[in-house]
Amino acid sequence: MRLDRLDGDDPRDVLRALRAALGAGPAVALGAGERLLPDEVPAGTAVVVTTSGSSGVPKSVVLSRSALTSSALATAERIGAGQWLLALPAGYVAGVQVLVRSLVQGTEPAILSGRFTPRAFAHVVSGMHSSRGGERVPTYTSLVPAQLQTLVEAADQDADVRRALASFEAILVGGQSLPVALRERAAALGAQVVRTYGSSETAGGCVYDGVPLDGVRVATVDGELRIAGPTLADGYLGDDPLTDRVFVRDAAGARWYRTGDAGEVAGGLVRVTGRIDNVIVSGGVNVSLDRVERVVREVAGLAGAVVVGAPHERWGEAPVLVAPRADVADPEAALAAARAAVAARIGKPARPARILLLDELPRLTSGKPDRRALTRLAAEGRA
Repeated sequence: MRLDRLDGDDPRDVLRALRAALGAGPAVALGAGERLLPDEVPAGTAVVVTTSGSSGVPKSVVLSRSALTSSALATAERIGAGQWLLALPAGYVAGVQVLVRSLVQGTEPAILSGRFTPRAFAHVVSGMHSSRGGERVPTYTSLVPAQLQTLVEAADQDADVRRALASFEAILVGGQSLPVALRERAAALGAQVVRTYGSSETAGGCVYDGVPLDGVRVATVDGELRIAGPTLADGYLGDDPLTDRVFVRDAAGARWYRTGDAGEVAGGLVRVTGRIDNVIVSGGVNVSLDRVERVVREVAGLAGAVVVGAPHERWGEAPVLVAPRADVADPEAALAAARAAVAARIGKPARPARILLLDELPRLTSGKPDRRALTRLAAEGRA
């Protein structure tokens, strides 16, 4: 079947394309940029979402009509149906799913266009349909933690933002880890926050507050979380070897997605403990710490630096530079130079948040930096 490209900048264009793709129309490609994609895709495809993977290399994820609608129906079964607000970019899977849920439920989504601000959010929410036929219509939205934090901070001084936050039946929050303190602050304002876990390969969030959606199964193999169920992507467009490595079958023939995340499943609850590879999610963007380190080590005085991930109040996680104290004469200048170099080579989300200087870097018996120890020190914010 035919594949049409969209840049995803105009959510109304994406909504129209999705409406056609979920019917008999052509599939739509989102986020591909200049990436070469074939004109034809497998039958049943609705969307091809191009996203950065754990290696930072773009991957084009093939999502069928069945996967998208299964996810939308399972979400409605878990949290209810109503009107959705799109406050995320429509070219990413979380934004796509807000629109798909609306289409499946036969409702018109509210759309926050342009720059995300608390005032814009409150204004759009105030115009959402509050009733139909005399009955209240529940409202829903999906955010990333940085957006939620912006709203929570504004709500302390702005009653309109506070009312908007409290008006939703549920606010799905995913894309990165959600700090407990932020969730507690949001709850104190009346926000009904639901933590979600998933990826483009699972048609968006498929685990809500640790519990898989109906039909979704999560298991661990050698410490890695794997997901099975009707929301799985068909694979990666034009990359069969990668598809075969990431989507595997068990002895019974069931198909599983290898998430690359470390975690555990106990008592029916899924707990994610981190990435198996050296990648963090900062502000909803996958950042390869290996790539950041390679760039940073080209900066004067940072040839021996190690880059690790650490919790960040706004972005969930962020890169941190750890370097020998003797090598760095001016820490502020070194950090500024590293941030500029990383922004130019990789992108702003990958910029190191801070620098940590140590008299001596802990090392393994092999002589390599002890990254686990360095990560712990960075998380504690001390030498």
